[in-house]
Amino acid sequence: MTEQTTPPFLEVRNLAKRFATRQGREPSPWVIRDLSFTVNEGEFLTLIGPSGSGKSTLLNMIAQVDVANSGEIVFGGDVIGVSDSKSLRPGLDRRIGYVTQDDNLLPWRTTLDNVLFPLEVQGRLDEKSRAHAETLIKAVGLSGYEKYYPHELSGGMRKRTSLIRTLVYDPPVILMDEPFAAVDAQTRIQLQEDLLRLWEMGRKTIIFVTHDIAEAIALGDRTLVLTKQPTRIASDHKIPFKRPRNVKDIFALEGFATVYETIRKEIQ
Repeated sequence: MTEQTTPPFLEVRNLAKRFATRQGREPSPWVIRDLSFTVNEGEFLTLIGPSGSGKSTLLNMIAQVDVANSGEIVFGGDVIGVSDSKSLRPGLDRRIGYVTQDDNLLPWRTTLDNVLFPLEVQGRLDEKSRAHAETLIKAVGLSGYEKYYPHELSGGMRKRTSLIRTLVYDPPVILMDEPFAAVDAQTRIQLQEDLLRLWEMGRKTIIFVTHDIAEAIALGDRTLVLTKQPTRIASDHKIPFKRPRNVKDIFALEGFATVYETIRKEIQ
């Protein structure tokens, strides 16, 4: 009897992307070409690659905010159109959340009001969802700052607010594009710990883009290394460290140096 395997939750198949050619210029090179990978439900996948390898462009196509030239994305068994701008559905009907490098908080809304904003827009704000928002605020140490405005918060606090604003409406997939790149090293470690704690609470499927090898290893169940343009998958690494993980001590774990050095050489 053949053993049945669970199909991937999200699958990228032969995705290709090049930007439109401007008049009088040579055809633009391929940014991404024949790129394929899968993500399992509840998996924390990290992506790392050389600068300019199209990581953000890839996330934009998965999030349905940019088109591909060819290929397809399969989400929960459904093939999602990616090559026609008229058929794009940004956020895929609230099933895909997107945390970008900028926090994009609304300056005229308080911390709590920023977190509740997507629920208000979706018409889903009630006592239960408000209680969930308050639980998330407490989980990332923002209790007491609910009535503060973005300009009154530190960079790390703004990042936490941005993160839980996405988590509060409960999308099954969350894309994260270097969300901690602009903060200092100490704050970054704290944000990584907050993210892992929140992820353990709900086990959402996360695709996390980073330039930091240690961050990719510390957070991920699996790390994909991307090539230079035209981008493809160079390698796929299953991270061998058990959870829960202590981000501060990740460097001291047996085998960390080997995984780190392998990925570093592949990126170069």
